[in-house]
Amino acid sequence: MNERTSVTDLADRLRREVERYPEGGKLPPSRALMERYQVSPVTVSRAIAVLAAEGLVLSRPGAGVFRAAAFRGSGGPAAVSATRPGDLSWQEVALSADAGPRDLGAGPLFATLAVPSPEVIDLNGGYPHASLQPERLLAAALARAGRRPGAWERPPAAGLTELRAWFARDIGGSGGLLGAGDVLVTAGGQSALTVAMRSLIAPGAPVLVESPTYPGILAVARSAGLRPVPVPVDADGVRTDLLADAFDATRARAFVCQPLFQNPTGAVLSPERRTEVLRIARAAGAFVIEDDFARRLVHTDSPVLPRPLAADDPDGVVVHLHSLTKATSPNLRVGALTARGPALERLRAAQVVDSFFVPRPLQEATLELVADPGWARHLRALGAELRDRRVAAVAALRRELPGLLGPHQAGGYHLWLRLPDGADESALTAAALRAGVLVTPGRPYYAAEPPAPHLRLSYAAVDSSTRIAEGVHQLRRAYEEVVG
Repeated sequence: MNERTSVTDLADRLRREVERYPEGGKLPPSRALMERYQVSPVTVSRAIAVLAAEGLVLSRPGAGVFRAAAFRGSGGPAAVSATRPGDLSWQEVALSADAGPRDLGAGPLFATLAVPSPEVIDLNGGYPHASLQPERLLAAALARAGRRPGAWERPPAAGLTELRAWFARDIGGSGGLLGAGDVLVTAGGQSALTVAMRSLIAPGAPVLVESPTYPGILAVARSAGLRPVPVPVDADGVRTDLLADAFDATRARAFVCQPLFQNPTGAVLSPERRTEVLRIARAAGAFVIEDDFARRLVHTDSPVLPRPLAADDPDGVVVHLHSLTKATSPNLRVGALTARGPALERLRAAQVVDSFFVPRPLQEATLELVADPGWARHLRALGAELRDRRVAAVAALRRELPGLLGPHQAGGYHLWLRLPDGADESALTAAALRAGVLVTPGRPYYAAEPPAPHLRLSYAAVDSSTRIAEGVHQLRRAYEEVVG
């Protein structure tokens, strides 16, 4: 029986079982359902999701799954599932009536944001596990922010001056090239990417991107009607010889890159190439959009980090974006865009059109957070925990799947695995999920045809090093099933 049939069959059985429970009654835990029906944890999770979508059950993380209360309107009981579905076929015409982009490539983003069931080992997630988040610091910062004078007044559209000044020092250093007037406060890194790419590049134009690269960059490009053109990356970052060729061939006016702990390869742009990237872009009359997403995810055994490209750019070539979300909580969506000259005014206008401003209480809470003595302690603890998880992941891979692991850095939260030629990464990902471990296929990280099959393995979203080792062991079982 295939996985889809198993899910359908289990959902049918659970529908009949749910009817025997009172409203609010708790269903058996997932492990009990697995043993009773002889199915995998993924099958249980998906069957429960089907029932939740139908409104039959409520899933409360950490508490369990409960029978939902019957929907009651003014006319008495009404079964939602019995309502005749509307005719949605008109949308097929409406959504195809223009020449806009059809597939935005948002699937990998939904996968990153999905919350897997507790039985699944998450080696896919893009945010640190809750145990790595500074929840007490954040709670205290929010409480203090709420007592600040004017905390609920409307902020300046560009952001609070004090917070913009903090970002300027953080990015460019004290006494550096950047000031508060060069910074816009944004609603996290993805919002900053969207504003930058939509503002600086005309619809239909080419944009140079690293290959492979973060799927969110490709999704933004497609949603803005841009043509992403890949430039290969190696262990030292983007291939600058090919970058120059790409600018010459396409006449592109922007290059989007992640010079530090690049996602997914983990590469750090070498000193020589840093200079070359700026020189090549300046000669092409183009912007470098620097996504500095991982600067707060440096491990305690890392060498000294290179400065952001923006810190060494007096000519406004670099548009820099940075976020505090990864190092704190998915809910602290506060970041910064840094630019100079007319580009900054265009970014400012685009942000106002998109979102007006970042809520002031969040900005005030961010100021409280970064001023707290516990902030530096949290970053050190986070760096130590990420180091331990990286060490555990590398050791497990060398033990269980030797030969797949390439170069890796003491920063970020992911490893890039090169599969044998001809391996089916989608089949391997599906087999891993059936074995109870979630990993990411490599294909969505490429703007064009990938040169080889890959997997990305994240070690930040797991609760312990022990679970990482267990997950890699399960991945090996799936690998032996699919690849041999």
